[in-house]
Amino acid sequence: MTATHSQGHAPGLNTTVTVVIGLSFALIWSSAFTSAKVALDYAPPLLMLSGRFLIAGLIAIAIAVSFGDRLPRRGDQWLRIIVLGICQNALYLGLMFVAMTAIPAGLAAIIGSALPLVVAALAPAFLHERIGPLKVLGLAMGFAGVIWVMQNHLGDPSDGALSQVTGLIFAALGTIALGVGTVLVKAGNFGTGLMMVVGLQMLVGSIVLAPFGLALESVSDFTITWQFLAAITYIIIFPSLVATWLWFTLLLRTSATEAGSYHFLNPVFGVAIAWLVLAERIGWSDWIGVALVAAGILVVNRAGRKT
Repeated sequence: MTATHSQGHAPGLNTTVTVVIGLSFALIWSSAFTSAKVALDYAPPLLMLSGRFLIAGLIAIAIAVSFGDRLPRRGDQWLRIIVLGICQNALYLGLMFVAMTAIPAGLAAIIGSALPLVVAALAPAFLHERIGPLKVLGLAMGFAGVIWVMQNHLGDPSDGALSQVTGLIFAALGTIALGVGTVLVKAGNFGTGLMMVVGLQMLVGSIVLAPFGLALESVSDFTITWQFLAAITYIIIFPSLVATWLWFTLLLRTSATEAGSYHFLNPVFGVAIAWLVLAERIGWSDWIGVALVAAGILVVNRAGRKT
């Protein structure tokens, strides 16, 4: 399978499959917050991210090769993969992890969940996608739902070296970088299979982050416990490999704006998973936000089928 442009919307069963892929992606991606929170108790963020991307990338490439995928042959295809790896992994996750040392994780989640708005701003110019009034309404409803849910889960600012303003800037830049990566996946022909793209762009992220991790952190900061090993194993298999493959697949099946709308579910699912795993509180009012998010995604996707 070659990662190329989507061929448009498929009716009936294919639409249902697309929704299932979107929900599955959001659920697994959301679980990364809780698992990363556990892992960060035992490891420095940048070195952990670099190691995570290295292992996940090598596994993805091995899987791709076993299915007969080859490396891209053209320079422009390699350039797209390099830019994608920098945007989606090094900048998005790297900046977000650093930002959470200065701002509450909940606030970072709200900023990150603005991705659909970033994609909606980029899509008309770079993908020639039409963003009509109904999609705008759905995006507004979804983001309002995110803010409603996260307002009670912000927590206190961290006592890290960064100021809160710097943390906010880093989180915003990370979100914009992911938006650029999203547009690139939708627009680009990478000349190889989807799993090979997943692996190569992760290796790029690992290579870019490694010098910063080695310069700013220390390998001695790792504490190897069963909790860390369980968390990092889960992160590598599910958020890194499965969720990334689902995300790229979703982008190839539907418009960038519609695919991006599923990111509104990330903080909602994240709060629910933290409640289940870490016993963090969740109140009845959170369900108002959940309803807004669900309605917003429904409106965006119904609008997409009418265009």
